[in-house]
Amino acid sequence: MQGVPPPSNSTVPPMIGHRLRHMMMHMTFFWGRDSEILFDGWPGYGRPGMYILALAVVFLLAIFVEWLSHCNIVRKPARQGRAAAGLLQTIMYGVRIGLAYLVMLAVMSFNAGVFLAAIAGHVLGFFFIGSLAFEKPAPPDSTKTTDLPPMSCC
Repeated sequence: MQGVPPPSNSTVPPMIGHRLRHMMMHMTFFWGRDSEILFDGWPGYGRPGMYILALAVVFLLAIFVEWLSHCNIVRKPARQGRAAAGLLQTIMYGVRIGLAYLVMLAVMSFNAGVFLAAIAGHVLGFFFIGSLAFEKPAPPDSTKTTDLPPMSCC
């Protein structure tokens, strides 16, 4: 029984060839605004304004991750409010981890601009929120704590 011969490259419809070009993923860092970050088709190709918006979103996500890592919203709860405080901390932890993974996935686009935006967001977020530069003096009888445990790099 004879099989059907495979199609030659010249018979591939133009739209499929166009789609195949966009499906290729970079495996090394590259410079350029033509990239897909986090979602299919976003920020798109040949749209510099959307690329700048994508960089700003990654930058702000990184700052928000740093804020969640150093915030102190939950006050020391009374005995009856411990469960609610623990639930709030757990929700905040889930949001922080989810956003940190989004930043990581954006960096995995291997776009150097996205990488720099993520690093800049984490660095500036830590400088303004977590460093000693803007720390308010604490009362002598209190210890500085945050709502969430530090993110571990190990």
